[in-house]
Amino acid sequence: MFDVIVVGAGPAGSTAAKTLAERGRKVLLAERFKMPRYKSCSGQLIQRTLDLVERYYGEPVPRSTMCTPTENRGVILTDDRGNRFRFEQSGRNVWRSAFDKWLADKAAAAGAEVREETAAIACEEEGGAVAVTLKNRERVYVEQARYLIDGAGVTSTLKRKLTGKAPEHIIMYQTYNRGTIDLDPHFFYAWLQPDLSQYDAWFNVKDGQLVLGVSVRDNERIDEYFTRFLAYMQKKHGLRIERELKQDRWLLHRARPGCAIDPGMGRVLFAGETAGFLNPMGEGVSSALESGHQAAMAILGCFDDPQRALSAYETGIKPLQDYMKRQWHLVSGMSEAFREMKR
Repeated sequence: MFDVIVVGAGPAGSTAAKTLAERGRKVLLAERFKMPRYKSCSGQLIQRTLDLVERYYGEPVPRSTMCTPTENRGVILTDDRGNRFRFEQSGRNVWRSAFDKWLADKAAAAGAEVREETAAIACEEEGGAVAVTLKNRERVYVEQARYLIDGAGVTSTLKRKLTGKAPEHIIMYQTYNRGTIDLDPHFFYAWLQPDLSQYDAWFNVKDGQLVLGVSVRDNERIDEYFTRFLAYMQKKHGLRIERELKQDRWLLHRARPGCAIDPGMGRVLFAGETAGFLNPMGEGVSSALESGHQAAMAILGCFDDPQRALSAYETGIKPLQDYMKRQWHLVSGMSEAFREMKR
């Protein structure tokens, strides 16, 4: 019997596991892939994220997780009318595979048991506990815990089975390329023009690789939008691609008006994207760290009363939800694609 089983060794899951384990709770952290696992993400850590890492982990993000340019200086947005907005702040540029591995290692060092290549495929409450069905390469088996924290993200199997519905999502597509461009590599760029994507298009640099991507609601239109975006970048910013190195395709939670959050049910708490947290331009690391920590603290404070624990978690994440609303309200005035977020 574990005190808590945490699903997903990303920022939400590892932070929850570390917070619980270092306070004496028996914790299992289950990750379906072998670490370090590749993660499709810009890897741009904003100042808010850097501050949270120092608060929860007691040290800054290590240079071993970073790529070049290591310093991110902010975001430059182009609205749907072609106007540019420059938001400068200090940040870091990391590979998520290395960053997430560092977080999981910190959870293990605090005392959490980490099981890689272990997927959580089902769960149900029974007799004052949660029975979690796990699957690895050799077998399917059940572990029990007093609580479960699901930080597996938008594709969470457990949440889909518990709620009976699939989350709304955006399809993300990007390529890594060798080449040149007339843009400062220290910034993350996003374009909100409707002819370039159905959500946003973006550019950033990682270890000299030019990363270009578009997000769509209709999977069949990825090639159409991506071709247009490349032509735009060639004309406006002197993009010259010598060789394509890799392609990525993944799903991202789609925020809706009001930025509704699902904190969980019974002895199951949702954190990070599983709960519905996501800031504009796909920034989800800061909210994952904070919601994972809040889920752990709610359980620690109300361990023998799951109803109070869930209520404490809802209270703890309210400021985080309000922050997300303010961020989406800001971009709602920049593009027709986000007008609904004013509501």
